Amino acid sequence: MDRTTYLQHADACLGRVEDWLETFDPDELDYATADGVVKLEFPDGVTYVLNRQAASQQMWFAAGARAWHYVWNGSTWVCDRDGHDLFANIAAVVGAKLGRAVAL
Repeated sequence: MDRTTYLQHADACLGRVEDWLETFDPDELDYATADGVVKLEFPDGVTYVLNRQAASQQMWFAAGARAWHYVWNGSTWVCDRDGHDLFANIAAVVGAKLGRAVAL
């Protein structure tokens, strides 16, 4: 995939996550953005990070002591190790942290 196409998919991914984060009460889950990075910030000081990695054409998601790398498979972002979906994983990890099910 060329760089322009990668950046389009990566930016759409970040935008989708930002839109989803807008649905949360900031006292429960807040977020901050910078160029190619979305930080999910919890009231207890814990921060999860989703960022684009242009050099490897991946999206990286870090939550606590865990981190995953995702590649574009033509329709969505999937883990480069086991093929799970990025958005499903973000929802699962955030839901576990919040103590309730959430969907992205």
